[in-house]
Amino acid sequence: MSTYADDLRLALELADAADAATMQRFRALDLQVETKPDMTPVSEADKAAEEIVRAGILAARPADAILGEEYGLRGEGPRRWVVDPIDGTKNYVRGVPVWATLISLMTEGDDGVFRPVVGVVSAPALGRRWWAAQGAGAFSGGALGEPTPLGVSKVAGLGDASFAYSSLGGWEEQGRLPGFLDLTRACWRTRGYGDFWPYMMVAEGSLDLCAEPELNLWDMAAIAVVVQEAGGRFTDLDGVEGVHGGNAAASNGLLHEEMLAHLRPRA
Repeated sequence: MSTYADDLRLALELADAADAATMQRFRALDLQVETKPDMTPVSEADKAAEEIVRAGILAARPADAILGEEYGLRGEGPRRWVVDPIDGTKNYVRGVPVWATLISLMTEGDDGVFRPVVGVVSAPALGRRWWAAQGAGAFSGGALGEPTPLGVSKVAGLGDASFAYSSLGGWEEQGRLPGFLDLTRACWRTRGYGDFWPYMMVAEGSLDLCAEPELNLWDMAAIAVVVQEAGGRFTDLDGVEGVHGGNAAASNGLLHEEMLAHLRPRA
């Protein structure tokens, strides 16, 4: 049994509660939506889901810190829960079913760096959920049926690889657009799935590569654990392992260095 089995169980219970809240307001005609200072949308469901998750953590793990997209950091210490109440809010407010609640536990290492050890990605409008705990593997499941163990693909050449990205925005600002376009040309297939979903498909083995130029910690913590426990790699675009680089590249591991070579900035 994983050292974090109880924490994973808690995260799954919190995801159940968040799913109930978000699905209740999904596609509601009177859904209230505001614009945050960074010009991204936030709905009443984002706030409600985070409040539910925070309350659950506070009740079950009062000594742990909590970092959430909507309400920031509360507490301190070597254990920190990271919450994105709705990853894909733009989809949520437009009635597109590709969105998820992301819940992760991060622990502080001897080097002072926090690393994710538990991750739950719950997409109730798709009827799907993915989860993992360090050392215990990664799994997926839906409303019915037994959990399915996850494993990345064995594709070893870009010419046979399927690559996903969120959008074209951000690549040019970082000087990475030429390499990004070259990568899309080198791959067998490209799709713009976006948000959490391509990372979960990498973990499932239905995609081989995905990358994004701009992300926050709460976008990455939960998905990184799932990818890694499924046998894949998760780094920033410079190849640094972990979730603190402000961007992400995930793969089956076999194609990771080739992907990063394409995505290096160019003058």
